[in-house]
Amino acid sequence: MPPAAPPAPTPARDGVRGLRAVRNPLLLAPAGAGLLTAAVFVLATALARSHPLGPYTRNVVDLGQQYLPYHAYWRAFLLGDTHGDAFLNWNSGFGAGFLGDIGTYLSSPFSLLVVLFPADRPELALYVITALKITAAGAAMAALLIRLRPAAGGSGGPWPLAALLGAAYALSGWTFNHGASVPMWLDGLIAFPLLCLVAEWARAGRRPVLGPLVVAVAWIANFYTAYMATLGAALFLIVRLLTTDTADTADTAGTAGPAATAGPAATAGSVGTAATAGTAGVRPRLAALLRAVWTVGLGVGLAAPLVLVVFSGTQYADPTPETVFAPAAWTELFGRFLPATANVDTPALFIGTPALLLALTLPFNRAVAPRVRYGWTAAVVLVTLSLQWGPTHLLWHAGASPNGNPYRQAFVLCGLLLVAAWLSGAPGVPRPAALLGAAVLLGALALAARTSTDIDAWSYPTAGAALLLAALATLLLLLRGRARTPALAAGAAALLLAAQAGEAAVSGARVERQQRADVAWAPRIGDWQRAVGAEVARADAWPAYRTDPGPLPGGNEPLLLGGEGADAYSSLTTENTSRTLDSLGFGHYAKGRHPETLDSPVTDAIFSIGTRIRSEAAEPVRQDAAPRGTATATTTAVPPLVTVHPGRPAAVDPADSAFRNQELLLGSSVYALPAVRRTGTTLTARCPAGAEVWFWAPEYKGTAALAGAAPAAYDGRPPATRAPMRALGTVPADGEVRIRLVPGRKPVLPRQSVGCLDRARLAAAVARLTATGATRVTATGHALTAELPPGSTGLAVVAVPRATGWRCAAGDAEPVSARSHRGLLAVPLDGRATRVSCSFRPPGVRLGAAAGATALLALAGTALLARRRARRPEAGSHEGRQEFTGRPHEARSPAQDADYAARRTGA
Repeated sequence: MPPAAPPAPTPARDGVRGLRAVRNPLLLAPAGAGLLTAAVFVLATALARSHPLGPYTRNVVDLGQQYLPYHAYWRAFLLGDTHGDAFLNWNSGFGAGFLGDIGTYLSSPFSLLVVLFPADRPELALYVITALKITAAGAAMAALLIRLRPAAGGSGGPWPLAALLGAAYALSGWTFNHGASVPMWLDGLIAFPLLCLVAEWARAGRRPVLGPLVVAVAWIANFYTAYMATLGAALFLIVRLLTTDTADTADTAGTAGPAATAGPAATAGSVGTAATAGTAGVRPRLAALLRAVWTVGLGVGLAAPLVLVVFSGTQYADPTPETVFAPAAWTELFGRFLPATANVDTPALFIGTPALLLALTLPFNRAVAPRVRYGWTAAVVLVTLSLQWGPTHLLWHAGASPNGNPYRQAFVLCGLLLVAAWLSGAPGVPRPAALLGAAVLLGALALAARTSTDIDAWSYPTAGAALLLAALATLLLLLRGRARTPALAAGAAALLLAAQAGEAAVSGARVERQQRADVAWAPRIGDWQRAVGAEVARADAWPAYRTDPGPLPGGNEPLLLGGEGADAYSSLTTENTSRTLDSLGFGHYAKGRHPETLDSPVTDAIFSIGTRIRSEAAEPVRQDAAPRGTATATTTAVPPLVTVHPGRPAAVDPADSAFRNQELLLGSSVYALPAVRRTGTTLTARCPAGAEVWFWAPEYKGTAALAGAAPAAYDGRPPATRAPMRALGTVPADGEVRIRLVPGRKPVLPRQSVGCLDRARLAAAVARLTATGATRVTATGHALTAELPPGSTGLAVVAVPRATGWRCAAGDAEPVSARSHRGLLAVPLDGRATRVSCSFRPPGVRLGAAAGATALLALAGTALLARRRARRPEAGSHEGRQEFTGRPHEARSPAQDADYAARRTGA
């Protein structure tokens, strides 16, 4: 029989086509999910009384110490208000590579929105960016779900369910516990459903150009979580290939048909048959798999110019101590499925009790084909097990077990659970037997988690209330299946919405409150930071000398407030920078990746810090108020940024005396280094009267006080925290130095813990270095040039830590890889050159550019080939039918023809 002719188009008034587009579930599902996600996230913030919807700070852990300062600097950078460029950041760490930090923290398209906010409102900007990312994740998951028919040939599911489950994904426990405080990871939350859509396109042989572009954007936005999302999408594709017909396209989901609304009885046969009929062979599946590999390869290649720079940066970054993975107790893991639980050492798996209950019905739901049922159940179980096994833990984290938060990939499992929930619920309300089986599983899980230390007082009551509302909604839907009453459907939808959204809002609020109570935090930005920023702006004279904003609660002050200090907190802080500053008496946090400033006249001279901002809070720093404080700028004479030293470069010896290392870089002896006698908790030594007593004990935790002076606090906690050198006071007239220690634990002191600074000697050293140093220094985006006095010999030392990527030259010579003088840049001088220049190029940028160009050419070739193939089906009708069904010479029904025509016209 010839195929039935499609019905004649019905004349319509203007605007009907637009109305159809508005009613299209492919648009309604993501729009609904996005709106619901945004509303619940904002509600959770308000319930937690967190800024900007309450007085309490949101700046917990790295949110306040890294991401907030980086976004503040990003705004200034985009508007052209920084000293550096995309290659180099002159503000942090005395000069640090910036392109790798862009790829790590700032390359998300959402980060560009910081320019829309005032300079003094970076917290608001970051909150809005975080909310938009979470909203986009919900919309992306809903867009994926509405395109997933439960089986090949089956109909789509109801868009409200897709919207609800999409919001459940975006508002998971992982989002509230991790993503909201590490907003760069939220790009991975968005990437997972988008990459699953790319997998669907590869399976159907569609969108060969858009697919690689989506992959590229995901990897550029945050390659770390994009890698995890790519692994999850690969698993998604494998399960889809094993459980569906490879010719089934992801873009044929239409409005919810009878199968989506008539209940389980009407769908059991059709769905089961659709999943088993017309099974393709191995070759189509292998072809789909190869298309997916090609798509990912092209996308990652397009992202290579940034990804390879980040990867290269990690090779030179200060290594963190090796971590041995220890799986969480199963009781703790089960507890994380419940609401209001928070812990960085266990996987955050809460997706909402109604959504979890629906996912748990899949193994028992006989309305879903066995292959789909068993395939997705096996996938969820295997991914759950992979969280707990060492080798797969390393696979999820690209071969390196992270320091802290070992379950960063948990968002993938949350996504797979919601796919399972959709496949079970899209055909209709699961039968009572399936609901009963799911309820038993959920009860067993809740019972097993009863002794979990992560359980909050709100966990069980909130889950119970949500479960009760979900049960009432299910009852209404079952009654509606018989009575066909719209009011029952509306009531059920309202109950489900209240259950899922209310539980998520309460859970999010409780998690925020727990984080504020249990982890480190930084205060909100207030008058104190603004006062420091104003002083920095008035005093800054770069590159004549540096201006250090000094320490404030939080970190990365030069990024947040301006200036050019030592403070820098980045995953890519180089090992040389960390070791060089450690050897000079600087302190650090984050196991070396967060060097902090050191208020010392000797290191100020070494690094040409001419102005130092000293500030103090006007009141105790609190979580529920922005701090107030005062700031003053002190300017002293220091040598220029480039100085001339005799002799040959020598390597830094971090185990040596920090006082001696300072003298070697200064080129003069400025300390008296006495023999120190230790009697219990008292140190005694003899120094010249009137000298300044400095105490260096990087691993010491406690206080140290010179007789008659106020105590100074030290917080050495190796390997995470290293205490900086501090001044204790002035040597008395008798020359007797007595230091009393009040340790928090058994003190560990270096061999040379006391140095007595002679200010007259220091002034002479500064005058000598100034007289022989650069007469003029010019700095551009990632380069520096210094004019030297004629006849200069020895070494020109640039007060910038030497890192791979620096190239320097004297005079008109060809630039070569920079030499090191005790950790700083050095250029040999022969007495003829009167100018030295250095420039920085991030490692990996050339290889990344080559890989990106190659991938771009390959993408262009793919686009040309796809265009050529797209012209072929127009020659005949059989190919057109194959595009729709995936099976040539198959007759279409009138409904299929109408759906196909609507898709072709964009309706």
